[in-house]
Amino acid sequence: AALVNEFLRRGSNVTVVDTDESNSGLHRMLGLDRRPDPLMELAGGRKSVRQTLRGAPAEGTQEKQETTVLAQDRIRVDDLPEKYVSGRKGLRLIVVGKINQALEGCACPIGALSREFLKRMIPAEGEVAIVDMEAGIEHFGRGVETSIDCVIAVVESSLESIDLAEKVKLLASASGAIFAGAVINKTTSRTMAGKVEMALKERGIELLGIMRFHPEFLDAALEGEPFPPGIAGDEIKNIVDAVLPILAPPRGNAERESTQELEERIVDLKARMPAHSVRPSMVQELEELEGKLRTAREKSKGP
Repeated sequence: AALVNEFLRRGSNVTVVDTDESNSGLHRMLGLDRRPDPLMELAGGRKSVRQTLRGAPAEGTQEKQETTVLAQDRIRVDDLPEKYVSGRKGLRLIVVGKINQALEGCACPIGALSREFLKRMIPAEGEVAIVDMEAGIEHFGRGVETSIDCVIAVVESSLESIDLAEKVKLLASASGAIFAGAVINKTTSRTMAGKVEMALKERGIELLGIMRFHPEFLDAALEGEPFPPGIAGDEIKNIVDAVLPILAPPRGNAERESTQELEERIVDLKARMPAHSVRPSMVQELEELEGKLRTAREKSKGP
């Protein structure tokens, strides 16, 4: 929620995709009056996910046109029926699914829908998409990270959390996503933060920033109120400042990029592409880079 507030403060539109099947209060943290209906309902339920993603209407679903939105190669948030999106100015929230009943089965269908929806989701120009994952690494096993651009590990002051961040780094790279680094969360002293930072450095993990423990966040969570936007402002600002160059490194005028720079970017992009289910945005980026490379080579030949 604090990350969302910072992007909104900078004037960006933000879409939050909640893929955590357990939490129930993210909409309140974001200052929204209601939680949107989950996409699992739009898909016709867990038994119909695969069928719906192939383009066949789910059994018992009356609104065939609404259901098949999920089968589109490219999905814009505006394509979704209104009840599946909640928002306010500059912010929209989408919920993939929740575990609501005992013995209803594992969360694998929610993971599959998360992966495919994120792969097909096309943010609007200048829009930031932030994905809220459940704690741990199970979502890597479901392949959700094959559908996103960048992973940030949130680390707390324990050896288990630090070791998990190291594993997240490896799994993110194997999924084709950029591992941006780690954020130390809820630290209570500079000494403790320094120890965690040193342990991360020893594991080759970039530190993006430090979030101190703020009682105001705890109070807001207890009361079901939005996270206060003014708290931890500098800490969040520093984290966003560290992430943005990783997502879009400054390269100057695109027309002036050298052949070597373009070739290096193509090699890097291909290395991050998964063997299967490549995101449309990655394919589009590769086509654009290859087009620029052809143009650069033609110009280098001269008249």
